[in-house]
Parts: sequence; C-alpha cells; structure tokens
Amino acid sequence: MQHPLAKIHRMFELVEPIATVTFSEVPNEAFLALGMRNYWDGYFAGRAAPLGLAPAEVVHAVFYNFADGEVARHIPWVWGKTTPQEAIAVRERGSTAALRQRIGQLADSPALVRAADLATRAAVSAPTEGRALYAGLRALDVPEEPVARLWHAATLLREHRGDGHNAALLAHGIGGTEAHVLLALSLGMRAEEFGRIHHLPTAQLAGVVDGLRRRGLVDAAGGFTDAGRQTKERIEALTDELAAPAYAVLTADELDELIAALEPIAAAAQEADD
Repeated sequence: MQHPLAKIHRMFELVEPIATVTFSEVPNEAFLALGMRNYWDGYFAGRAAPLGLAPAEVVHAVFYNFADGEVARHIPWVWGKTTPQEAIAVRERGSTAALRQRIGQLADSPALVRAADLATRAAVSAPTEGRALYAGLRALDVPEEPVARLWHAATLLREHRGDGHNAALLAHGIGGTEAHVLLALSLGMRAEEFGRIHHLPTAQLAGVVDGLRRRGLVDAAGGFTDAGRQTKERIEALTDELAAPAYAVLTADELDELIAALEPIAAAAQEADD
C-alpha cells in the first residue's frame, strides 16, 4: 500500500529517538567495558557489526558520510577487542536497557507490545536490494522481549531509510561531508559549527564548502542559495519515497495505530535525550 509521504516522514521522526538510544551513555559504557578506547570505537563496533569483519573501506562506503580516514581509526582495531557477534549482543542489551530506562512505565504497557509487533512487521518486510546495512540487520534474529524488539525494529527502519538516503545523496551528486554541510545549513548553522564536521581541518572543510559554492548550492556568506535549499528538499522527499516500501505491509489503519502508539514512547525517549 502506498501511504502518504507525510506519514512516512512522521515515522522517521518517531523511529529516530528510539533507535538512537544506541548512541547514549548505557551502551557506550558497555562497549568501554569491552576495552574500547572511546565512544567512537563503540559506535563503529556496534553499528558495523552486522556487516561482519568488513574492511574499513567497505564500512566507509556503507556509512557514506564520514570523512576519509575516520572509519579506519576504529575498524579493524575494534575487532581485536571484540567480535561482531559479541558487539551485536552488547549493543542490543545496552540499547534495550537505555530505552527501558528512558521510557519508564511505558516499557511494560500493552501499547508498547502492539507498537513492537507492528513496527517489526514493517521492519522485516522491505526489499534489501542495494541496502547493505539494512540487509545485514535483517539477517539477525528478532528479539522476543518487547522493548528489545521495538528497539530492533526501529533500528532496522532507521538503517533502511539511511541506505535510501545515501542513494538519494548519490543521485544528486552530494558526497558524505557535503551532506553534513547541507544538514548544518538546514538547521541554521554554519558548517564549522556542526558537531559531525567541526573537527575537520579548516582547509579541508573550506574546500568542501567551496565545492558546493562552485555548484551554486552555497552562497558567498556560506549559507544556502535557493538552488541549495531546493536540492536539500528534493533529497529529503526522495528519501521519504525510498523509505515507503517498508510500510507497504501495513494497512492505513495499522500505520495510524503505529504512529499513535509510538508518539508517547518517542517523546519520552527524546525528552531524556534533550
């Protein structure tokens, strides 16, 4: 079933705070306990684990938006401290604990069980072609415990959308670091203020912005041109379109029910983050 893209985008907004508990303190501590040196070791171990012992070049290609050399600082070093199988288990346990902690009593509600069931149906139904990270996650067992199942489903839906987003960026000729610049500008920030790229050498980041300027996407002051804003909007619209197949298995009523069930859960997860 082809659902309205506004609802597909709403699902993105609801899935994001649930899936991204993975990048919070509880899972981070669990990875540090395995011998990781820092947050980013745990990030790459947990997120890349479904790809198996893939070399840094492959992880860099699949993740798309890290600057050259950033992945290689962690992959394959982390596989000397843990295995992909152990990283998957640690990530699931830590993320489930973090989500449970954030959402309190909602964790044991019938609404959460229903949300986990509907989200899982959607999450395991989408085509895998061209979606490497989503395909890796799909190969994992679905957890039985409802909070873990909801987190897993949210992660699948997030990475399915992410793989599609990378395809949309590629189709518009936008590279990984360029994507971060466009995101920063859409949030009203200058590129050098944005957390994911502010650490890059000044000359390197300036080179990326200059490239976007030559293409007419960024103006002399470092802000969006109309063409730049339109390009960003087209990429987001295509990303929603490419995310839609995951929800085709749900009826319109089921999708509405899933959105309603996720809203308080996502709000609680987000509030704790803020």
